[in-house]
Amino acid sequence: MAHTSPTRHRVALLASAAAALGLLTACGNDGGATGSPQKVSGTAAPATGAPTTSTAPTAGAEPTAGAGTGRTATAAATGPSATRTGAGKSTGTGKATAAASTRCHTSELRASVGRNNPGAGQENFPIVLTNASGRTCTLHGYPGAAFVDASGRQLGPDPKRSEGSPTTVTLKPGRSAWAGLSFSNPEISGARTATPAALIVTPPDERNHLTVTWTGGRVPVGGNASSVFLTVFSPGTGA
Repeated sequence: MAHTSPTRHRVALLASAAAALGLLTACGNDGGATGSPQKVSGTAAPATGAPTTSTAPTAGAEPTAGAGTGRTATAAATGPSATRTGAGKSTGTGKATAAASTRCHTSELRASVGRNNPGAGQENFPIVLTNASGRTCTLHGYPGAAFVDASGRQLGPDPKRSEGSPTTVTLKPGRSAWAGLSFSNPEISGARTATPAALIVTPPDERNHLTVTWTGGRVPVGGNASSVFLTVFSPGTGA
């Protein structure tokens, strides 16, 4: 067996003690790291707007306000004021709903095309929508329109809108409104023509359309002066 001097033995013991102390220190650091997320988690509440010195009850109140996206906070803080605000919003929504409910829907209307009233090289037809329902409704703005062949394929480009100031036309049951449909006489303009089978008409702000048999003869569908123009709705039949 090798002989170990007392001096070497003490040095070994000191080295072992130093290693043990380092191990304890490392364990202490691990403990601090473990506690650190808890501390960060605890300080996340001020991110919602609470001051860093807020107490636990205040911090608890903040998430409640956040969860309500403002409405819960208003209701909790102001009570009756929140009720008045809610009532105001409800009133505004009611007005918007009432306005929308007065619009004439496609299913409530009947479409027709009036007699041509030519002039200055123009062909002018009134598109007439009649309220066929039992309630009063309104039309506002321009109709949608397109010429189609027997298979329903559109002929020519979409009509353009003539300048005008849209007004709301109120239609009692059985009453009508009209919008003008105009184009240059193809014999004068030299535009390429086609004879449509029908004119499809879409009321303002509606998606569904009405189909009217077209008896007005040839219409421009291409080339120079092929544009068709629409006017805003006015009361009556345009006759």
